[in-house]
Amino acid sequence: MPVKTTLSTKASSINRALDEIGDKWCLLILQEVFWGINTFNEMLAGTGASRGVLSNRLSWLESMGYLRKDIIAKGQKRPTYHMTKKSIELYRNGLMAMVWERKYFTTPDLDSVELIHDRCGKAFWPMMECSHCNQSVLSTDVSFHKGPGAKNDTRITKTRRRSSNLSASEDRGKTLYNNLINLLGDRWTANIIALAFHGFNRFDDFHTELPVATNILADRLKLLVNEGIFYQQPYQVSPLRYDYHLTDKGRDLFPYFVTLMAWGDKWCTTEDGNPILLKHISCGADLNAEVRCDQCGEGLIATEVHFKR
Repeated sequence: MPVKTTLSTKASSINRALDEIGDKWCLLILQEVFWGINTFNEMLAGTGASRGVLSNRLSWLESMGYLRKDIIAKGQKRPTYHMTKKSIELYRNGLMAMVWERKYFTTPDLDSVELIHDRCGKAFWPMMECSHCNQSVLSTDVSFHKGPGAKNDTRITKTRRRSSNLSASEDRGKTLYNNLINLLGDRWTANIIALAFHGFNRFDDFHTELPVATNILADRLKLLVNEGIFYQQPYQVSPLRYDYHLTDKGRDLFPYFVTLMAWGDKWCTTEDGNPILLKHISCGADLNAEVRCDQCGEGLIATEVHFKR
C-alpha cells in the first residue's frame, strides 16, 4: 500500500482538482465513459490498466462523485458506470485538451472526429474567449490575484512513481488526447506547469511552492524540457543553474488549466471562496472564460454537441 504523507501548498482550485483526478488512469477512465464505454471489461481493454488499478480508480471515482455505478437488470453480473453532473461539467476541459492535442500531435482517432454543434447545426472547433470582450484568452493577457479563499491547503501525497507513457499497442481506447494525458496524468507535473503560468521559473521557487522531494521535482522539470513544454536559460554559470520558461507548446496549455480552474472553483471549493481570481488585462474585467463554437460563437455544453467519425 502507498504510504500517505502530507504537504502544505497555497490553496488553488487547480491543485484541488488535480488531487482528485490528476492521475493518468482516472483521466483515461473518464474519457472512456464519455464515449459510452461503461463496463469493467470494456474499460480494461480500452485503458490498458491492470485489473487492480482499474478497480481501485473506479472505486475512487465513484466515492468522489464522478461516476455512478448501476445494476441495469436483476441478475446483471456486470455493473455499468455512468457520468454524474460533476464529471459531465469537465466537458469544456476535455474540449480544450482536444484543441491542444490536435495542434501538436497527429492522433488518428482525434483527426477522424468531427464535432457538430446541435444549436447551429454546423461542424465546429472549440475556442476560448472572454465573455466580456469576446476576445481570445491568452496566458500573457491574464493576471492572477488573491481571492477570498487564499490560504494554505494540506494535501495528501503518495509515494507512487510517475506512470510510464502509453505505448501504441496500449492505445486501444476511445481517448482522444493520450499525449496530453501522458504529460499531465501526474499531478506534480501538472502543478509545475500551473506554477509557470504564475511566473515561477526557477528550481528553488518551484520547490518553495511545491515542496515535494527534490528528485521528484528534478525529474518532472527534465520531463517538461524533453517534451518541449519548457526551455532552459542559464542564469548562473558556477554552479550552472537554469530558468525554466514556457514554450509556445507549453503556453498553449493555458486554456486547459483555465477550464480546470473554473471547474475546481465550483466543485472543489470551500466556504472561504475561490483562492485565486483572474483578470483579463485587455478589457480589465474579471475573467469569465467561455468555451465557444467557432461557427456561431455560442457557449458549448455537452448535451448540445455530438461527434461524427
